[in-house]
Amino acid sequence: MAIERSTVELRKEDFVSDQMVKWCSGCGAHAVLHSIENVFPKIGYKKENFCFVSGIGCSSRFPYYVNTYGIHGIHGRAAAIATGVKVANPKLSVWVATGDGDSMAIGGNHFIHIIRRNIDVNILLFNNQIYGLTKGQYSPTTPMGSITKTSPQGTIEHPFNTGELVLGAQGTFFARAVDTNPKMMIDVMFEAAKHDGTSVVEILQNCVIFNDGAHETITAKDMREDFQLTLKNGEPMIFGKNKDKGIRINGTRLEVVQLGENGITENDLLVHDQYQQDPGIHLMLAKMQAPHFPVALGVIRSAMYPTYDDLVDLQIEKGRENSNIKCVDDLLNSGETFFV
Repeated sequence: MAIERSTVELRKEDFVSDQMVKWCSGCGAHAVLHSIENVFPKIGYKKENFCFVSGIGCSSRFPYYVNTYGIHGIHGRAAAIATGVKVANPKLSVWVATGDGDSMAIGGNHFIHIIRRNIDVNILLFNNQIYGLTKGQYSPTTPMGSITKTSPQGTIEHPFNTGELVLGAQGTFFARAVDTNPKMMIDVMFEAAKHDGTSVVEILQNCVIFNDGAHETITAKDMREDFQLTLKNGEPMIFGKNKDKGIRINGTRLEVVQLGENGITENDLLVHDQYQQDPGIHLMLAKMQAPHFPVALGVIRSAMYPTYDDLVDLQIEKGRENSNIKCVDDLLNSGETFFV
């Protein structure tokens, strides 16, 4: 169902809240907030048609910090609340702010099922690989072996790869960005808003207090160009400080190659197709990790499938067409009736 667009030009200032932002100085969430304030006017919906939903965690303060309608829910339940909001009012643009713990630990069941159902909501998943609000316990994305307050000898749990989990739940849209690149965040958020279905944008975010430098391997100035692969639909996968490295398929696997070596040219590289229905290549891209591969950023998957909310509307419409009951009076006078 189409969301009503604004008839007046909106500005960033229209979405800036009057509430004090209480994130730590230097927290990557500030960059996410500023990106949202910039992308919402660009999306162009009426201001009152935006709604932010959250659970619990540092990221979940988001509804207070954006001047839109919002619901601050309980731990892990943002996806369930957002489902109800969207199905009840399909004319809203529903956004979810969540963290790696909120969404993939206590909220894991709701997370995979909102994706499976393909409800038209946009999920911003702040991944700082730690529980920040509760002061530094390991989360479902904390790398194995990490020393934290709840793993003093190193965590022995295998972490989730967010993209792998999303695609395993039959996700139709998955993108990834880093908090140090606001332009990329704005671009992928805009693409998420355009997508009809559940969009998940994983934001690799830094927690300066409890997990500072978690993503430093791919964000440090002297390393980022060699460990970030920015995907662009229809273009070959090239990266590196000198743009001389690429990704190609070798048999059934991806591999990093050096352009110019052994006669390898751009024609040998994999060309990104974010709209491909088959998720096979998208899954391989989502799983790439340093130091053996660059981390894939940008829109990894954007495939079109019917949405849950559209199918609900279709069922209601067909039900009305086929029913003899058109109003409450018809209902009250249907079946066996009697007078008192």
